[in-house]
Amino acid sequence: MKEFLIVISVCVILPVLIVWMAMRAKKNETDKKAEIMLKAIEAGVPVDMEQFNKKRTPVSLKKELLDKFNGACIVSLLGVVFLTLGIIGRTNPGFNDFFIGSNAFMLPAGGIMMAVGIGLFISYFVSRKMLAKEIEAEEKALEEQK
Repeated sequence: MKEFLIVISVCVILPVLIVWMAMRAKKNETDKKAEIMLKAIEAGVPVDMEQFNKKRTPVSLKKELLDKFNGACIVSLLGVVFLTLGIIGRTNPGFNDFFIGSNAFMLPAGGIMMAVGIGLFISYFVSRKMLAKEIEAEEKALEEQK
């Protein structure tokens, strides 16, 4: 029963809570902007809409690839850790008392994480090879700006 409650709380309640918090933060930000605009209009101050637009800095291709590589490393490492804990739990029955449900959860979770990590590594290496010319051109353009 404990294992079921843990799985439900991690797989259902936690993601719903994260999405709810993100949406709430976005709504609060929008409400604050609207409040500032209304006060400015009431005071007769001209409102510059450009102040409220988010100015996103463009992300370079190299940074995107490094972020993908970073994610691949993290997910693969977690997969290795989960697989190791699952194998230790299978070979050492006393270990299961410390990690609840390690046999039922650790091995499949580790396998899935390893598969996702390997997929991200493949995606990184293929993208790096395909975008090599674009990255080089982007770096040259940045050097010329300096």
